[in-house]
Amino acid sequence: MSQSLTFLNPNSVAIIGASKDPTKRGFRAIQTLLQEKFAGAIFPINPKEAEILGLPCYPDLASVTGEIDLALICTPARTLPAMVQACGEKGVRGAVVLAGGFSEAGEAGARLEQEMVTAARQFGVRLVGPNTSGMFNTHKACNLVGFSNLQPGGLGILSQSGNMALSLVTEGQINGHMGFSTYIGVGNEADLQFSEYLDYFAEDEQTKVVIAYVEGLKDGRAFLDSARRACLKKPVVLYKSGRTEVGQSSAKSHTGALAGSYGVAKGALQQAGVTVVSQSDQILSVAEALALLPPPPSKRIAILADGGGHATIAADALTEQGMLLPRLSQETRERLAAILPPAAALANPVDVAGGTDANPEVFADCAEVILADPNVDALLIVGLFGGYAIRFSETLRAIENHTASRLGGMIERFEKPLLLQSLYAPMRTEALVTLRAAGVPVHESVETAVRCLVLLAEYGAARSRIAAATVPSAAEANAAATSIITNARQEGRSSLLEHEAQALLRSYDISLPPSVLITTPEALAQARQQFGDVPLAMKVVSKDILHKSDAKAVQLNVNGEAEMQQAYAAIMDNSRAYRADADIKGVLATPMARKGGVEMIIGVTRDPQFGPIMMFGLGGIFVEVLKDVVFRSLPLTAVDAAEMLDEIKAKAILGGVRGAPPVDREAIIDLMLRISRVCQAHPEIVELDLNPILGYADGYALVDARMILG
Repeated sequence: MSQSLTFLNPNSVAIIGASKDPTKRGFRAIQTLLQEKFAGAIFPINPKEAEILGLPCYPDLASVTGEIDLALICTPARTLPAMVQACGEKGVRGAVVLAGGFSEAGEAGARLEQEMVTAARQFGVRLVGPNTSGMFNTHKACNLVGFSNLQPGGLGILSQSGNMALSLVTEGQINGHMGFSTYIGVGNEADLQFSEYLDYFAEDEQTKVVIAYVEGLKDGRAFLDSARRACLKKPVVLYKSGRTEVGQSSAKSHTGALAGSYGVAKGALQQAGVTVVSQSDQILSVAEALALLPPPPSKRIAILADGGGHATIAADALTEQGMLLPRLSQETRERLAAILPPAAALANPVDVAGGTDANPEVFADCAEVILADPNVDALLIVGLFGGYAIRFSETLRAIENHTASRLGGMIERFEKPLLLQSLYAPMRTEALVTLRAAGVPVHESVETAVRCLVLLAEYGAARSRIAAATVPSAAEANAAATSIITNARQEGRSSLLEHEAQALLRSYDISLPPSVLITTPEALAQARQQFGDVPLAMKVVSKDILHKSDAKAVQLNVNGEAEMQQAYAAIMDNSRAYRADADIKGVLATPMARKGGVEMIIGVTRDPQFGPIMMFGLGGIFVEVLKDVVFRSLPLTAVDAAEMLDEIKAKAILGGVRGAPPVDREAIIDLMLRISRVCQAHPEIVELDLNPILGYADGYALVDARMILG
């Protein structure tokens, strides 16, 4: 465990701003610690009181004779620099700062926050917050947030919203399988950052899975690094709010953090192994499934049902989310046939066709047979198990409870995940309580159960990928590329001209078609001779005309010298008509790309949270409309690049449709890795667009390149 954060597991707590007013946090915190039997020492601090709730009250921290691990500071914002200094002088290792009115409230608050942080760093105090709802550690009975009836367990929570944490805790009390370990309201992250808390949770033996509610990250790169380390040890389940422009605006006003693009965040987080949940009502369900179940080695799922409707819904949901329903082995089907009535469906899904109505234990018999099948990696049971005593006969209660006990032991026995969906889940029948106690997740919704299985499989795959990955070494800039960028800087330009961008890419052995910059009409004949008798594409080269098609400054399928003369004149005239003062360097001529390629785009941008990010998707003029793109952070690995090709919605097009050959995946992956190295070597390139790239069965043609300098 990180030594700097051991105060999150405290043996003594000081309440600065302790109060006798029951409405104040300084009273409720002491009350809660006493009610929940916090085993450590409690030191109320208030110079106006002699005792609070039977505890002696101290005028200041210096008056306390014992050591203090953690301070809860309940005083107003203006007092915090002095209070933090007092903590440091006393040797307090950590402080939870509740007050708002800091950087989230404007410039004056930001200055006050900086004063507080300066004092903390001078005296070695680590700060949680400010503007936080607090924290709890159930295994120490240290509840400094005031939530009621906390159940100790294995779920850790990191949240930028106290209400979201309360929502998760309340849901856990009503319908959860397991309790909670530690909660931290990160607040403004004035000192301690998300990434540091994540490192703490990764080492915390009481925490089996980390739940994070994130609006924005101050240091996204550090979070990704911590997430990679954490996800090798335990799952990290994250809900990212601010997915729309309206939501991003709300997030910024709430925390002062930059929410950023959701697509970028999702891609980068999943790349780091984080399980990103898109529905808030599935956060707890997914977290518990990942905490309780072993990840399946692949996506082969079997369904066991006592009705066709639930079986079909489950089959649809699993298939739609990329899971596989394998054919059961001949031996498995023969064993099931010996157990079930003739009307039963023995394929996958398996429908018992009434075979369990009089004897629910047949469920356990079937589950054992299916889980023993080497073609099956996980089992989903759907229907009405848990309610047989209600639906059919009270006489079935005992046998249904016994069946639940048998099912509960199968996860460890077969080392395969088992989930159950039951329409009786809200009733929490004895059989379902037994299943839950044995570590089998039980859900009312088929879709929720399926989502848990899907994300469980994805986590297992991500963990294996990260464990096997070799992060590319830092790329070094070459002299030719550096010279091109330096020249653009000296000319006062914030972008490279297209022929410069092409030259830079060629210097890193990236394949591009030949091209020539024509600066005068007299040079046309030489250019025509250089390319031979092939149709050409011609386009203006100007820092002032980035979108050449809008300016009608592109001519395609130009043949012969006479057409070149006409095309050159038209490009120059249209460019000047589009922008009279445009600085025109000339016209770039290059052979037309051959027909039939798939239009793709590769782009790189510098995200304010996650740094350099690569985008891949379908390209051409429809990229803005279709937005079928995915993102990963740099540096990129070959596995990252391959996942990007497989993740776009139109991935089937890359595989070839209607007789078209598949795109050369290896060539595209190689291009992506080379672009990653270019942008790592030249951080001054803040935006890069290769659009379109035409993908063929035997390589690609890079048609247009644009680079923006920071």
